[in-house]
Amino acid sequence: MNPELHTTCHMLDISIGSLDLKRLPTSVQGGFPSPAEDFLFTPVNLATRIAPRPVSTFVMRVRGDSMKDAGILDGCLISVDRSVHPKHGDIVVAAIDGEFTVKQLSIREGKYALKPANDNYPTFELKEGQVLEIWGVVMASVTELHRP
Repeated sequence: MNPELHTTCHMLDISIGSLDLKRLPTSVQGGFPSPAEDFLFTPVNLATRIAPRPVSTFVMRVRGDSMKDAGILDGCLISVDRSVHPKHGDIVVAAIDGEFTVKQLSIREGKYALKPANDNYPTFELKEGQVLEIWGVVMASVTELHRP
């Protein structure tokens, strides 16, 4: 493993499927919702939020903390869409010399850099002879807080 990459990703075989859940029309403030709000919900399909284009979407597990300030924590799952054209500021999965990492893409004056979302790590800039492939754009991250 290249220590300069800080955070790595590993491909998983996970079925996203379809799941409709109730969504309350209010935000959460750490208290309890009004009992009347039980009748005012609109369904949300998490699968379409996480993978709007399932044919080109892959799920990966993240290892490392270089993206923690972007909400991508060690051990979380990310959905990565290979059909989305990456642009400056996107969080992407990149392959550097064949090794996956997740970072924020910076494109300045035709030069590419990969920025961590953790001040403890430096921006990764390509060195002479290194090969960078932007593998896909991160669409969502899922952090499991409770496991049954």
